[in-house]
Amino acid sequence: MYQSPKKSINTKDSKKKKELSKLREKSKLGGGKKRIQNQHEKGKLTARERIEILVDEGSFVELDEFVTHQNIRFEMAENKPLGDGVITGYASIAGRSIFLYSQDFTVFGGSLGKAQADKICKVMDSAIKTGSPIVGLLDSGGARIQEGVDSLAGYGDIFYRNTLASGVIPQISIVLGPCAGGAVYSPALTDFILMSKSNAFMFVTGPEVVKAVTGEEVSFYDLGGSDIHGSQTGICHLVGETEEETIDLARKLLSYLPQNNLDDAPVKFDEIEENDQSELSQIIPQEENEPYDMKRIIKIITDSDSFFELHEDWAKNIVVGFARIGGSTVGIIANQPLFLGGAIDFHASDKASRFIRFCDSFNIPILTIVDVPGFLPGIKQEHEGIIRHGAKLLFAYSEATVPKISVIVRKAYGGAYIVMSSKHLGTDINLAWPTAEIAVMGSEGAVKILYRKKLASEKEPEKVLAKFSQEFKDEFANPYQAAEKGYIDKVIYPKESRREIIFALHILQNKREQTPKRKHGISPV
Repeated sequence: MYQSPKKSINTKDSKKKKELSKLREKSKLGGGKKRIQNQHEKGKLTARERIEILVDEGSFVELDEFVTHQNIRFEMAENKPLGDGVITGYASIAGRSIFLYSQDFTVFGGSLGKAQADKICKVMDSAIKTGSPIVGLLDSGGARIQEGVDSLAGYGDIFYRNTLASGVIPQISIVLGPCAGGAVYSPALTDFILMSKSNAFMFVTGPEVVKAVTGEEVSFYDLGGSDIHGSQTGICHLVGETEEETIDLARKLLSYLPQNNLDDAPVKFDEIEENDQSELSQIIPQEENEPYDMKRIIKIITDSDSFFELHEDWAKNIVVGFARIGGSTVGIIANQPLFLGGAIDFHASDKASRFIRFCDSFNIPILTIVDVPGFLPGIKQEHEGIIRHGAKLLFAYSEATVPKISVIVRKAYGGAYIVMSSKHLGTDINLAWPTAEIAVMGSEGAVKILYRKKLASEKEPEKVLAKFSQEFKDEFANPYQAAEKGYIDKVIYPKESRREIIFALHILQNKREQTPKRKHGISPV
């Protein structure tokens, strides 16, 4: 009877497969089970767990998982964890490609040496080549002291690529642990910084150094925690209560952004619900100095639940964020009368100008909603450089070539009228409500200057002031003089705002604008 020959088992191939499997498992353990446990005990996720939350299930492809450092000094020769403290690769989020890196605190405290820097630079280069966003999950003790100048060179290489990628692909930094010393400048060069509330810290010099040099005692959290950077320095754009929430915020942020500077922002027509526009006419108070919440206007004009605010707790007198109108992504800048009357100060200028420049770089139309009494007066403002900071806002609006639409809903006084996306800075469509007041200054202040001598000679100057102020307001504090001169394209009823903006976005979608040839403008940074 014929018997087929038995298949020979290639023991060599089997051994190689086992070796690969073993190496992969070793790489996944990072610094080992004990250090992973320590990470969890601190209330922190591991580098791999963070990636799993960030990306679509099963989409992550790891690169360079077997890379090790090459340092032989300081007893490092026998301590070469696979991956060298950072996990790198590519994946998808909502079906769209990204590159990413996630620092692993269980390996040398996530400290950066040459091998780790090379891995990060490699995925950044790939992100630029393919036109894909780059996301960094940061959790590192800083430079790897054992590697000396190689560590510093690694940071320099990363900073250089951050700069090359700027305005080309979106860059997002998610800070979930310490980020100290020179390490802070990589996220500072990226477009958006997100921080978790409890375990994330950013500072150039830590509490011990501060105490040694200045004698001041301060905690990690009070020196560089999320509250400080979210409300005082403006370094952090978004804060999540937990790591999971912070990472989810990054996913949501990416849903508004294009893949690169040659791409258009995503459009979502599937879930558009029309808001009741009639409420808009009831928002502006009768009393001209009475505050109201500008976000009410934003949320009615935009698609339902689409407004995604940035820098919510910093420079509250101006509001910035992304939204969708008729399914299209727009960047929104709006004065906020609830804080400082909506006046522009140096922080508000910085906040808005950087946001405008991001939108312009990535083809996102800009909608500006105006209710501004002027620039904030005061010695502090002048000494903090309101001239220079205000010029940034002028520069950003003037430089932007994306579709620009503005709606003046109440005050637009003086230089602040000009700076808030006026026709004179190249805005395409300028709209105004009947409640708009466009003037050099408020009526009372103008009358005190124009009729100074007459008021001084009157027996009852208060009554005369009130009379002249009302006359001035009736004649000048309205949108019609500006409309007569073509500075306002159309005066509209509040309820028409959403429709007019959608029409404007449609007609401007193929906008082309030629600017003078130059290497780049010189922003008053």
